[in-house]
Amino acid sequence: MTDLSRRALLAGLASVPFATAVRAQTLPRMQVNKDANCDCCGGWVDYLKTRGFAVDVVERADMDRVKAEFGVPASLQSCHTAKIDRYVIEGHVPADAIQRLLAEKPEATGLSVPGMPASSPGMDVPGANDVYDVVLFGGAGGEKRYARYQGRRRIS
Repeated sequence: MTDLSRRALLAGLASVPFATAVRAQTLPRMQVNKDANCDCCGGWVDYLKTRGFAVDVVERADMDRVKAEFGVPASLQSCHTAKIDRYVIEGHVPADAIQRLLAEKPEATGLSVPGMPASSPGMDVPGANDVYDVVLFGGAGGEKRYARYQGRRRIS
């Protein structure tokens, strides 16, 4: 086993912010449309920023109009609606599902976590460990489960 020198350790630690900055540069900017009175939307934005997303927030009073304009079906709606690249992200979608969407580039409108599951990113209700689905919607495939999570952990 090799001893880790102090210099190597410090160099490694110094590269962490750089790695986050590089990852943020490789992801397209996201615009999150939210109601000014919604705290959990801000929690989701903070969560995304810690995972390397560059996020612009637009506070809107007409969220129903935004959802209709972006093609979010009523059954899949949640509190905030975002755009990244050509995709719509509705609700508390985990960062890794968004990254997968951007990498795979399916023919679809976007992803949704319908409703507001208590253990989804940004909700963070203490003790909550809900199972919830991320739904891929739009395009020829209609609506289908894209991933399933329990809390922050992907289970399928």
